[in-house]
Amino acid sequence: MAELPLKPARELAQHPRRFPNESAEYRRARSELLVEEIELRRHLERVAAQRRSLPLGGQVPQDYRFEGERGPVTLSQMFGGKQALITYNWMYGPARPRPCPMCTALLSGFDGQMPDLLQRVAFAAIARSPIERQSAFKRERGWRHLPLYSSGGNSFNRDYAHEDPESGEDNPALNVFVRHGDAIHHFWAEEWARRAPIPGRTRAERPTTWSCGTCWTRRRRGAAPTGIPASPIPRRERSTAG
Repeated sequence: MAELPLKPARELAQHPRRFPNESAEYRRARSELLVEEIELRRHLERVAAQRRSLPLGGQVPQDYRFEGERGPVTLSQMFGGKQALITYNWMYGPARPRPCPMCTALLSGFDGQMPDLLQRVAFAAIARSPIERQSAFKRERGWRHLPLYSSGGNSFNRDYAHEDPESGEDNPALNVFVRHGDAIHHFWAEEWARRAPIPGRTRAERPTTWSCGTCWTRRRRGAAPTGIPASPIPRRERSTAG
């Protein structure tokens, strides 16, 4: 069934809700902002649909071997029984006395979402520091659900976080991998944050689960051409905004 055409954002922004003692000047400005918020939401949904329609990326060149909290594990084993794997490279290389504060804050948020996230996909937090060092920091922070892995013995960080281990520096990187038959393919990565900073900020905001979650959500009809399970983009717009 075809979707109904969307109402103009400006029409949706003209709703009757008001708050105590607000002025006409405030309401005019708030309504203009609401128009932009509605258009932004629609644009984000278009971006999500475009992300889901990506063709498969390159096949991973090797089944990387990591050190996990329970022993050695390969990239393919990280999937468990899931079709998609999210990896986050956090900045905690051997040369760092402490992890990056921004990566730490992001992973703290991820830790709270893990019980829900792991119902749909697999997740791995990866750093080049030894796994014992990462586990000690995990206990210090009170993280309960994050699966941690050390990539100190492989080239994963060089290949998918574009790091030069010889420099002693490390990069944050968010990647999504998918199973396709017996092979594992790269599907999506955050590529812009380090290269197109927002004016007035030292770094662009780090991504959330929305960025990677829209890679596998289910569409209204069938499966994505890549074979990745897909789902409808949520439509919460009503005849009146708010």
